[in-house]
Amino acid sequence: MAWREVLVMDERQEFVRLALQEGANRRELCRRFGISPEVGYKWLRRWLEGDRELTDRSRRPLHSPGRSSAESEAAVLRVRDAHPAWGARKIGRCLEREGILAPALSTVHEILSRNGRIRPPLGGARATLRFEKPAPNLLWQMDFKGWIRTAERRCHPLTVIDDHSRYALCLTACADQQGSTVRSALEKTFRRYGLPQAFFVDNGTPWGDPSGQRWTRFGVWLLKLGVDLIHSRPYHPQSRGKNERFHRTLLSEVFALERFPDLEAVQRALDAWRTVYNVERPHQALGQEVPASRYRPSHRSMPDHLPQPDYDPDDIVRIVPATKAYVSFKGRPWKVPQAFRGERVAIRPLDRDGSYGVFFATRRIATIHLTTPTTVSDVSEQVSATSPG
Repeated sequence: MAWREVLVMDERQEFVRLALQEGANRRELCRRFGISPEVGYKWLRRWLEGDRELTDRSRRPLHSPGRSSAESEAAVLRVRDAHPAWGARKIGRCLEREGILAPALSTVHEILSRNGRIRPPLGGARATLRFEKPAPNLLWQMDFKGWIRTAERRCHPLTVIDDHSRYALCLTACADQQGSTVRSALEKTFRRYGLPQAFFVDNGTPWGDPSGQRWTRFGVWLLKLGVDLIHSRPYHPQSRGKNERFHRTLLSEVFALERFPDLEAVQRALDAWRTVYNVERPHQALGQEVPASRYRPSHRSMPDHLPQPDYDPDDIVRIVPATKAYVSFKGRPWKVPQAFRGERVAIRPLDRDGSYGVFFATRRIATIHLTTPTTVSDVSEQVSATSPG
């Protein structure tokens, strides 16, 4: 399949769609997209006037009242050839949005079958547990979609989707799975869409630690931004059903159709498909609507400088040494998670006698028990079997 080049028009489309959402802060969106308010409002005006320069393809309806069955069949095959993994329901919904009177679903399926467009479905167990946050940006799901091999090297696609809308916020062709690589990709995503309330992730690196310590430097970075990190239950892929389904779709609609020479080619394909997925591809769980119809950017903007945690005057503040993960309290050293070396933490009394919490910002990361001769018990990030909400 020949992927269309991702042009400036794709960003203009995304800006306009987000700016037209109810309650959108248009000036903030202009800042995030790197344009002046004058330019942003000019794009909006052209869009509302029907200016087709803001689209990457013509939206002119192909249907007329006298359309023949041959023309309807050609329209069905055109959409199928553009999106080989789409079934009859998605094709019919796409034709309706273009102003074309779509045939019955059984007719669409018959057209596809008669013209050799039906393929056996890809395997893979379907998730049975379902949950959904009630609004955008309350939870983003993040994962690596395994790896694929290009002609030059391995590619590790990083995916981030909004739990409520299924909007694909980040699709990045990464050379590795290092925390610094993920952080670079997320910084760009945060500057465009703002900050989520929390991430839902598995237990792999870089958001998990192979040694069994759940706190990582990557997680500490998110805490400084006020973003929680929630881990799924180990060895329980059903709890990450949206990611599993998204990755199956990504495989069938991108990676199963083309081999790529390098990371740059993969990124071009991902950018093009992200636009299709967000604004063109109907989603069954959304009532055949598209993710863009339900997504709104976050009101929490990415700060220009990484904030440091503030503590109350009554807090007992300690700086964890950069070389040893412990704090001194009541004349004794107490261990804290390795990821907090070099950070300022606060010690606060808990309700239980002789127990104190070690806090980083508002999150308790460890507990001190004065009645025991040993060190603290770690308090890891949240772990969820099915849903963090």
